[in-house]
Amino acid sequence: MGLFDKLRGELIDIIEWLDDTRNTLVWRFPRYQNEIKQGAQLIVRPGQLAVFVLNGKVGDIFEPGTHTLNTANLPILSTLAGWKFGFNSPFKSEVYFISTRQITDLKWGTPNPIMLRDPEFGPIRLRAFGTYALKAVEPKALLTELVGTDGVVEADEVTELLRSIINSAFADMIAEKQVAALDLAAHYREFGEELRKYVQEKIDDEYGLEIPQLFIVNISFPEAVEKALDTRTSMGVIGDMSKFQQYSFGEAIRESRGHGGGGEGLGMGMGIAMAGRMMSAPGIGFGGPTGGPPPPPPPPAWHVAVNGQTQGPYSPEQIQQGIQAGRISGKTLVWAPQLSGWTAAEQVPDWSPFFQRQVPPPPPMP
Repeated sequence: MGLFDKLRGELIDIIEWLDDTRNTLVWRFPRYQNEIKQGAQLIVRPGQLAVFVLNGKVGDIFEPGTHTLNTANLPILSTLAGWKFGFNSPFKSEVYFISTRQITDLKWGTPNPIMLRDPEFGPIRLRAFGTYALKAVEPKALLTELVGTDGVVEADEVTELLRSIINSAFADMIAEKQVAALDLAAHYREFGEELRKYVQEKIDDEYGLEIPQLFIVNISFPEAVEKALDTRTSMGVIGDMSKFQQYSFGEAIRESRGHGGGGEGLGMGMGIAMAGRMMSAPGIGFGGPTGGPPPPPPPPAWHVAVNGQTQGPYSPEQIQQGIQAGRISGKTLVWAPQLSGWTAAEQVPDWSPFFQRQVPPPPPMP
């Protein structure tokens, strides 16, 4: 610093902070050798407090307004400096401006999943995130516990501490509430307010800060669990899986016809489904009425390729009905666990006899 700067620094008699940021908590007024002249003007704007610190001890605190510095409005500093009869020369003191505005839209989130014993799903992992607001309310505690000798303290410097407190409090609260995971969304507002109060108790007296607002934005499951829940929801919406399978089969056939498909397997879905219902009717089998309950059919294991899509599984009886109705041709690809891959139906030993050509009867005599 040059001689002119030194002289100018000594002659400055206005102390103020023009805050052009949105996340600064504390700012120390830069002063050459910390010398402040008697009668200097202190300007404290709305949303600010000014604190005088002498030799590491907090002195007088000024609220918004314009103040002329003298022994009348610096009683604590006068005592600390030993000014019994006033002072006429510059004095040394640090001046800290503290922002009392709310710093909003700060983020918090669980860095690691929280283990929870859910009454419906059993052990499950949860993640959560949200937002909160921060405000300085007690200058002495803030300067003593967090600021120290720093010239500027941004909100980011304390958010790591606050996030740790919020995450710990959230884990304790979720474990204590024992609310089912699927019901947590209905308690976001309630839990957010309880979480705010818990965190406030931890920081108000110790750090001089306040949490005016805290929100839980989302509580989420692991991706695999979310997919399983989506599948479960879809099955619940579908209801009757047999009817849904018939509908899907019919839609595939309709789309094939609409795109100029050859129509192979046209109506096969309905035919096979109808055959399945007939085969499952009491007392009906391939040999006709049996007078008693039919033996249990083998489990469906056959799949059919229709217009590039896999349909099934179907029982052997359903496949046979499809062949006899002409909806499964010899070129139709089928698959079952006992086959090494997709195979034309006419090449499968179980179905090849159904495609062997029989000698037609002789033509009528002329």
